[in-house]
Amino acid sequence: MKIIKAKDYNDMSRKAANIISAQVLMKPNCVLGLATGSTPIGTYAQLVEWYGKGDLDFSEVTTVNLDEYKGLTKDNDQSYYYFMNHHLFSKVNVNPARTFLPDGTEPDSAKACCDYNKIIADVGGIDLQLLGLGHNGHIGFNEPGDTFEAETHCVDLTESTIKANQRFFASIEEVPRQAYTMGIKTIMQAKKVLVVVSGADKAAIVKEAFFGAITPKVQASILQMHRDVIIVADEAALSELE
Repeated sequence: MKIIKAKDYNDMSRKAANIISAQVLMKPNCVLGLATGSTPIGTYAQLVEWYGKGDLDFSEVTTVNLDEYKGLTKDNDQSYYYFMNHHLFSKVNVNPARTFLPDGTEPDSAKACCDYNKIIADVGGIDLQLLGLGHNGHIGFNEPGDTFEAETHCVDLTESTIKANQRFFASIEEVPRQAYTMGIKTIMQAKKVLVVVSGADKAAIVKEAFFGAITPKVQASILQMHRDVIIVADEAALSELE
């Protein structure tokens, strides 16, 4: 595990974007595992800026996203497809046919999960997986529990996650209660994992997840066992580490 300390959110975003751009430059047809949420937005903005300057080419890149809300259509402005299209896909030359997310409109959970597992297998697995870190240690929508789920599965979102996502919806009643998410085994099979973390409110979970016990109660703790993990975090997020 390698920890890269950034001064602030903007510095974190640049450093994370550097790692992703290096992956694309070294392997133009790489498979990028992507994440949503507020933390990666700056990283995507930096990648878009470099693409605009002619420094990056996404034409051969394939992307697979961590998760998607169950029940939201692609044109819903709170769907993760919409998020990715708004922040990255529509702003670079990635082939839309090579961008994949779980199908939130598929009501049959078993089918949706099976289909997404096949997509990930068919593209050859993930070269670099980008992750954020939830306040309770969740990665993707893998919530604290008694086990580490293996592959794509349907999750009942916890109250804390629902409340955290409320700010994106008109009311808490509109927040989806379920999501399809990539499993821990799939994440751990990525060749490289990049975790971005920002803010003093994440300091406690950074310490617990990466320097505490490995337990499904803190899903991100399993990353301690991955062979190639890079954590890019700002000073505030690392403030509880010695």
